[in-house]
Amino acid sequence: MAPIRRLPYGPLARAEAQMPLTTEEIALDHGFPGTRRSVTVHRFGPAAASADRPKAYIQAALHADEIPGLLVAQHILARLRAADAEGRVRGDIILVPYANPIGLSQAVLGTAIGRFALSNGVNFNRDFPDLAAPVADRVMDRLGQDAGTNVALVRQAAREAIAAWETATEADSLRKILLGLAIDADVVLDLHCDSEALLHAYTGTESWPDASDLVAELGCRAVFLALESGGNPFDESCSGLWWRLRNRLTTGRPGGAPPLPAACLAATIELRGRRDVDDAQAAADADALIRFLTRRGLLAGEVAAPPAPACQATPLAGVDRVRAPVAGVVLYTVALGDTVAVGQTVAEVVDPVTGIRHPARARTPGIVWARAEQRYTAAGAIITSIAGDRPLAEEGSGLLTAR
Repeated sequence: MAPIRRLPYGPLARAEAQMPLTTEEIALDHGFPGTRRSVTVHRFGPAAASADRPKAYIQAALHADEIPGLLVAQHILARLRAADAEGRVRGDIILVPYANPIGLSQAVLGTAIGRFALSNGVNFNRDFPDLAAPVADRVMDRLGQDAGTNVALVRQAAREAIAAWETATEADSLRKILLGLAIDADVVLDLHCDSEALLHAYTGTESWPDASDLVAELGCRAVFLALESGGNPFDESCSGLWWRLRNRLTTGRPGGAPPLPAACLAATIELRGRRDVDDAQAAADADALIRFLTRRGLLAGEVAAPPAPACQATPLAGVDRVRAPVAGVVLYTVALGDTVAVGQTVAEVVDPVTGIRHPARARTPGIVWARAEQRYTAAGAIITSIAGDRPLAEEGSGLLTAR
């Protein structure tokens, strides 16, 4: 990892016991000659180290062509600066306002390509390392019966495992930086968006119902749960460490694993669709996340109980990804937010040669929460997504792998 350049903001009216906000520029390794990319990192928090102080990590636009998160991050930054000036920051908070400088620089004939690396086609939000094995090797004989001590040992071992990761590509250098910043956090929020969509979220099965106040504050219309979603995305690399490690330590161990809670609540928050870039909406989303951070003790202040949830959590494996039966022009017959029944036509695909309209039908009852914004589709492409409340046997758990 390249050296860090610290840029203190100031002057700010801070409490004497706190350190000034800093911005860090962390350079990526393995770039082409003559190029230099870096990640900007904003840090807030008291100067005195404490194992009891909560830590939150928030990043935007790991898929760099998903713009709503970039605007929400700026609103969050403004609110954190105000809280910092008032001495209300009680935990460690890291904000990465753009998580993917590689993707931000990619454009083909005026079109941003931020989801996949143009160099090899790999999804930027896949292939984060599974740290369970190297962490288990480091802590196997050190864990005891105190859960808090165990959590601290695992976090230290995870930091060591990431530091020891020898990367060979610029994209892996980016993954190492981001995971190194987030791996010891209590809360990890990864801001994304879909094509056309309602506000929704993904989180680990073991993080539910702990995450219910987060999705209630945001007003999410769908929440998807999985232990293994496929492809090892960023959020799951952070939170999944805990249940994967517990399973690994339990195997062949008399009496089971030592006490080890799921100490990281990580969630991918999908901020509606690509075109939902609205200043007032972004400000409201930032306010909701600030209320969540306040409730979790990272910021001082009064906060009311979260509102009633706008949805029930459902299994990720229950999502019906409705695919186009043929190539052609897509005509949607249901709107986002509609509840559909099994067998209901949710779209028609018009063959541009014959004019025949081919229906695309729902395989599960549930709410329509996402659809493709492009109105011309290839055969087999996903055009609509429906939140079903029970797993579809043929889908399994790898719904995220190719996306």
